[in-house]
Amino acid sequence: MFAYDYPILGAFWTIFMIFIWVAWIMLLFRIFVDLFRSDMGGWGKALWSVFVLLTPFLGVFVYLVVHGRDMTKRDIAAAQQNEAAARAYIRDAAGTSGGGTADELQKLADLHSRGVLNDEEFAQQKAKILAST
Repeated sequence: MFAYDYPILGAFWTIFMIFIWVAWIMLLFRIFVDLFRSDMGGWGKALWSVFVLLTPFLGVFVYLVVHGRDMTKRDIAAAQQNEAAARAYIRDAAGTSGGGTADELQKLADLHSRGVLNDEEFAQQKAKILAST
């Protein structure tokens, strides 16, 4: 009896409609985030906000057509900035400036040539550095 009241196609249709609704809400949030992230003036942002709120489907469509490329460029720039910040943080946390083993061996050879390390200490430290790679 339950199967006839709510067929499987109806369940799929309901799931599809919920998916579309959630995607629409996410798109609205994304547009508002992009709108206030842009370098547009205050009145322009206010007008776009009112337009998107009063005519949601048309407003979102027009915003994506007009500002879609700028939205993509801002997203790419933000991603590149985040990646550069992450790489800088990793370099700082690792304590290296990108030279790695060659820089460490050069510093060790410099200490050995200045007489700070004797031959035995130099060989031990060199073996330790080469073993860590």
